[in-house]
Amino acid sequence: MFLIDMFNKKTTMPTAETALPGRTEPLTTAETHFVSGHPLKGPCPEGFRTIYLGMGCFWGAERLLWKVPGVYVTAVGYQGGFTPNPTYQETVTGLTGHTEVVKVVYDPKAVTLEALLRVFFEAHDPTQGMRQGNDIGTTYRSAIYAENADDIDAALRVRDAFQQALIAAGRKQTVTTQIAPAGPFYYAEDYHQQYLAKNPGGYCALRGLGVACPLPAAD
Repeated sequence: MFLIDMFNKKTTMPTAETALPGRTEPLTTAETHFVSGHPLKGPCPEGFRTIYLGMGCFWGAERLLWKVPGVYVTAVGYQGGFTPNPTYQETVTGLTGHTEVVKVVYDPKAVTLEALLRVFFEAHDPTQGMRQGNDIGTTYRSAIYAENADDIDAALRVRDAFQQALIAAGRKQTVTTQIAPAGPFYYAEDYHQQYLAKNPGGYCALRGLGVACPLPAAD
């Protein structure tokens, strides 16, 4: 019974009333990107844009995304929940409501949002709900958090295109990716930032479905 109760807490979203209280001060984290040296918290070059992507464990997701040409800087953190300035230990209980995400700042002249989202959908399994492989809980759900309505529309179009690709491939899964306006992003602790650059043999759970994601036609 205890194990069932813990599983349910990890896979069921809390409410604002039941979430952990958190803290007023942000966590201590890195100031610069371990690989590129760019500032994690800005300023960024004029005209650059930001998207937040949750693909399960953020270690492997961040390494994948910082390698995409046109990406200026990445950082890992917690988003989509209720607890202010949560710690990693708090998020994995499922009692903050956050999922692990990668903040991606990119040059739209060098890489489009749609191209980034194609990488996103192809590199993980966006059909698993509150888990990613053996990583179980709300903190591992697939998510896209966007800063404006146009980016949300783009995310919905790419999601629908990937769903159609799954159907065409004879797959029965339904995409469960959460797509929503970006709420507060809380930077994760220093040791999580660019973790796989610091620990090349570390854990990376990324595994896609083996289905190509077509880019939708422009409006």
